[in-house]
Amino acid sequence: MANPDHQNDGAPPRNVHIGPASKKKWLPWLLLALALLALMLGLRSCRDRDEIPVVATAPVAPVPDTAPVVPAPVPAPAAETAAVLPGLSSVGGYLAGTEALPRTFVFEKLNFDTAKSEIRAADREELNTLAGVMKQYPNSRIRIVGYADARGTAPANATLGKDRAESVKAALVAQGIAAERLETASGGETDPVDTNATASGQFENRRAELVVLQR
Repeated sequence: MANPDHQNDGAPPRNVHIGPASKKKWLPWLLLALALLALMLGLRSCRDRDEIPVVATAPVAPVPDTAPVVPAPVPAPAAETAAVLPGLSSVGGYLAGTEALPRTFVFEKLNFDTAKSEIRAADREELNTLAGVMKQYPNSRIRIVGYADARGTAPANATLGKDRAESVKAALVAQGIAAERLETASGGETDPVDTNATASGQFENRRAELVVLQR
């Protein structure tokens, strides 16, 4: 018969009641576990940050305060121009020197009227000066070349150029220069020194040049 006073002697109790004292025993362990978990998470976060590769960046050049200076373009070489002929006033120095022959000189004042070959009165002084220089150098020989502007036909201008050269020769002979020291030729309308589109350019082209052949 069972003991009414001691029911279930020797068997575990059916219901376990945890009292305040039991809570006090496992609460520190719970807090310790939470602290350890937080510490582990913190260490893992630090390790992940340490493993992130550091990418080197190129230094950024400072922006100048002013716009960069662009070098000026180098100009292209200028086209060669015809050499400027020396004036008749330098013939004396040339005859006294040793520069190579032949050499061409331009009359600085001698020009002709349209379609004419006569020496103008205003131009005779320059011819007189040339005659004086040739007398100082009696062995010198020259060629006189007459030119015309581009109006008229080429054959007519060639004849006009020859007539103008002969007029210069005649003026020098009249000053005492031997005719055999003087040659004449015609350049016609070729080799203009100025434009033939204007009256002033045409006047410059109606000219004569001097070529020193011998000293």
